[in-house]
Amino acid sequence: MAAHTSQSVAKAAGDDVEHGDVARGLSRRTGSGNRTGGNRAGGRGGLRRALATHWYAWAMVTPVVLVLGVIIGWPLVRGVYLSLTDANERNVSRTIGVRHIEATYEFVGLDNYAAVLSDPVFLQRLAWTVVWTVACVSITFTLGLALANMLNRDFTGRAAYRMALILPWAVPGFVSVFAWRFLFNRDNGILNKILDGGGISAVPWLDDPTWAKFAVITVNVWLGVPFMMVALLGGLQSIPGELYEAAEMDGASAWQRFRHITLPGLRAVSMTVILLSTIWTFNMFPVIFLLTRGGPGDSTEILVTQAFREAFITSPRDFAASATWGVLILALLMIFALVYRRSLRKQGEVW
Repeated sequence: MAAHTSQSVAKAAGDDVEHGDVARGLSRRTGSGNRTGGNRAGGRGGLRRALATHWYAWAMVTPVVLVLGVIIGWPLVRGVYLSLTDANERNVSRTIGVRHIEATYEFVGLDNYAAVLSDPVFLQRLAWTVVWTVACVSITFTLGLALANMLNRDFTGRAAYRMALILPWAVPGFVSVFAWRFLFNRDNGILNKILDGGGISAVPWLDDPTWAKFAVITVNVWLGVPFMMVALLGGLQSIPGELYEAAEMDGASAWQRFRHITLPGLRAVSMTVILLSTIWTFNMFPVIFLLTRGGPGDSTEILVTQAFREAFITSPRDFAASATWGVLILALLMIFALVYRRSLRKQGEVW
């Protein structure tokens, strides 16, 4: 009887354990389902909370995004579309008096790109643009670094020197270019007057292809050095002075301190200013156009001035070709930026 009773109790206990396991399994499945639904609801709720919490930031950013979309986004999309057509001055929509003429240009696909890339003019413009960019950026960086090192030291009149060296940056670019154009004038320019006083014949600064290239590089370096100097000077002032003191106590020479402390300390700033200077110089339209108009002949034409020439100077004005040149310029700069970023990441720089 006692044995029978103990067996009944054990059986009942086993049934309770089995039912408990099933209930716990059901509760786990139910709980996981609730958590999944909760995550979805939480995601939506989190987005609403973020919008409610940071509504002021969104309100400030939205107008900027809209303006950039109108000023940059729409022209970019329109340019890409025109580069796929045969649009020119004769077949775009236009209004003459009271008569409106509809556009008749057609979609031609990648024909414009094939025509531009197969044209020897593109390679000529690209080669000179690369030479112009590399020369300007390298000279600007070297001079900016040298001047920044000089101004990073204590000496009498340092503030006056800083103001004088920043002056080219403060003057509007077109004013500086016109001033240099006057200096380079073959007959009445100050530079040739000085050379003439020394018994040297006048130099055709803007009339000879080689001298014209030298002239445009000189003017662009003049305009770019202040920015490079200020940026690098800020980087120099962020390097701890204790590093130089310790290196000097260890007997390091000035060149060794520059090589092992200054250059590594300026790496982040240098990479940024070189990238910006490269993009700006690659697209530096005002210096070329205002100083030489791409001449003499077409010796100083770069890619952006060629795009301008296609849209506003040639007859009939070829809007499709100009848009094609513009898209190719954008593609080249994007490729350069991606390669540049990858090289920085391999060196351990974050950008």
